[in-house]
Amino acid sequence: MLIGVPREIKNNEFRVGLTPAGVRELAANGHSVLVQQGAGEAIGLDDARYQAAGAQIVAEAAEVFARAQLLVKVKEPQPAECAMLRPDQVLFAYLHLAPDLPQTRALLASGCTAIAYETVTDGRGGLPLLAPMSEVAGRMAIQAGAHALESAQGGPGLLLGGVPGVRPGRVLILGGGVVGINAARLAMGIGAQVTVMDRSLERLKYLDELYGPQLTTVYATRDAIDEHLPHVDLVIGAVLVPGAPAPKLICRAQLGLMRPGTVLVDVAIDQGGCFETSHPTSHQAPTYEVDGIIHYCVANMPGGVARTSTFALTHATLPFVVALADKGAPQALRDDAGLRNGLNIHAGKVTCHAVARALGLDYMPALAALG
Repeated sequence: MLIGVPREIKNNEFRVGLTPAGVRELAANGHSVLVQQGAGEAIGLDDARYQAAGAQIVAEAAEVFARAQLLVKVKEPQPAECAMLRPDQVLFAYLHLAPDLPQTRALLASGCTAIAYETVTDGRGGLPLLAPMSEVAGRMAIQAGAHALESAQGGPGLLLGGVPGVRPGRVLILGGGVVGINAARLAMGIGAQVTVMDRSLERLKYLDELYGPQLTTVYATRDAIDEHLPHVDLVIGAVLVPGAPAPKLICRAQLGLMRPGTVLVDVAIDQGGCFETSHPTSHQAPTYEVDGIIHYCVANMPGGVARTSTFALTHATLPFVVALADKGAPQALRDDAGLRNGLNIHAGKVTCHAVARALGLDYMPALAALG
């Protein structure tokens, strides 16, 4: 099979879909790989390393899209990329379709097979291709929030970890999943006071057993959120509903409960965000203010640490890429129910129920669509 790796074109996105090690694995299985010139250059993976691993370097994305049977990307295809997709092509990338009707329509119109990293599951129902970036995003959320609290960034001039004689910052994390636990770990590591809210008592018990009195766990209700908002300095939105829009946990009226300069970091912004006042931002202009509250809503947070993120992501995606290349997409999807859960679009049909429901589109089960 001919696999294509285009250079990412989303704002400040420097990750790449395959590393040279991945190219070598695919080449050893008899496959060919096209890599767009400079695809990994920003993270120290130059074209010579890809060539040494067996890739062919091509100058333009158009050639990658025109020739490749399987496209391996990181972020969702931008409009210009969607226009180059075709019916006999497989796209493997993060898609986040639930809040994005234009992209969904473009993928449907292309006729391509689109497999979303974020809805692929493992045997325990986990999200193995989302987890690595959730780990990165959770840790980055504290970094970004701490930076936004600085005076020069428009914040209240608060050091999140405090110093002797001065209280540390208070962090509220909404959601105790992969993002939440990584955010909590980093925040506690720098000395902040941390509270995690979740609606899973099992998850709260796990966190309590893991961290003991160092971490406060609270069952998430609207009253509990209202009770905590006046006292916190940083709120991390870390709630995920696989494939579906994120629930809105804080509405605009609740901003009035917080002190001016409080920072909201919305890690769920790829799925529409979990704060009513959230809208996507970029690494170039990451924050904005609403009613005195600072919002950080970068839609590709892990792209800010692109080298770390690329290796973490590709370690998880490579076995699936190899399976798709070795078996062909239809057979690989039939053989692996977890990979099949990642199928969002096939031959002009929406094959992810959560996406179809969110966008009001017709749904066809993946096996039925595959025929």
